[in-house]
Amino acid sequence: MPRVLIAASGTGGHIFPALAVAEALPDEWDVLWVGVLDRLENELVPKKYQLQTIRGGAIQGNFTRKFWAIIGLLLSIFRIVYSIHREKIDVVFSTGGYIAAPAIIGAFLCNVPAVMHESNAEPGRAVKLLGRFCETVALGFFGASNKIKGCRTVFTGTPVRPSFLSTQALPKWVPSGNGPLLVVMGGSQGALGLNLMVRFITPKLLKEGCRIVHLTGVNDPNRHKIVHPNLVERTFTNEIPALLHNADLAISRAGASALSELSVCGTPAILIPFPQAKDKHQDINAMYFAKSGAALIVHQQSPESNALWDSISLLLNINSGEFSNCSEVLLEMKLAMKSIATLDADRKLAELLIHLTV
Repeated sequence: MPRVLIAASGTGGHIFPALAVAEALPDEWDVLWVGVLDRLENELVPKKYQLQTIRGGAIQGNFTRKFWAIIGLLLSIFRIVYSIHREKIDVVFSTGGYIAAPAIIGAFLCNVPAVMHESNAEPGRAVKLLGRFCETVALGFFGASNKIKGCRTVFTGTPVRPSFLSTQALPKWVPSGNGPLLVVMGGSQGALGLNLMVRFITPKLLKEGCRIVHLTGVNDPNRHKIVHPNLVERTFTNEIPALLHNADLAISRAGASALSELSVCGTPAILIPFPQAKDKHQDINAMYFAKSGAALIVHQQSPESNALWDSISLLLNINSGEFSNCSEVLLEMKLAMKSIATLDADRKLAELLIHLTV
């Protein structure tokens, strides 16, 4: 019975692709998950898989903090090595987060093959440093291999949950009607800059007949300040697949997982990259989709700017006198989104792990 140790922690962008891969593995496989205390995996993973948690944090700050962070990293590596031996792990798989470093180094010390998945078009420092200790680095963007040296790479795409792969009916709580449906999502933790830009033009969008579902994240203090029957604001929902399959337009950050979900659903998008993202990787992700004709980019700026309103007006034909949810531009973007989607990334990664245990 093969046994895999999955190391994925922190955000949905790390956890959901790893969950998709775990679900794609054969039923006879045992999955042990390692994460960090008080992070999102503690809510999602124990429902399906055994979760082991460790304390952890990035190596940053003053000398004292860095010193203790390094000590914590060494202790985490020791715990991973112990778990690999105790659980008789055959292969290690990581999608990133703090836990990636101790997991990959621990696998290397135990002579156990490891696979790391990099979902962004601009590989992060962790992948560039740890890739040489892996059997393979799997890539979410074709062409990212040119930016990683000294390791074997393979393009797989970024996995999405199976629910994104089939059309679903809209939830009953979504505003009904004939107006275009806009879905706004900034991530599980929220995106205050994006939210402010959207909320500033929400009254005008509602006046024109748009229906809006705004997923604000948990850290937005201005939620529910606008009340309208065609507006629903929620911190988060598990019904994002149904929303994206039925949305006429999405407004989103440019994280790799969100982009993969948009592409498999064929949802045209306006992307507002997170300006503080490391190495500007969200800007690079967004540029790939914009060059493919699947999205427009609006950089985060003052809510009073007309950039977001102008982009929505262009896509929904506001200048023609009334909004349309089937403009020629939207249809072309929808086709472009579908053309760059990878529908079987979970299966490709599962087969890669299976091959390493044969």
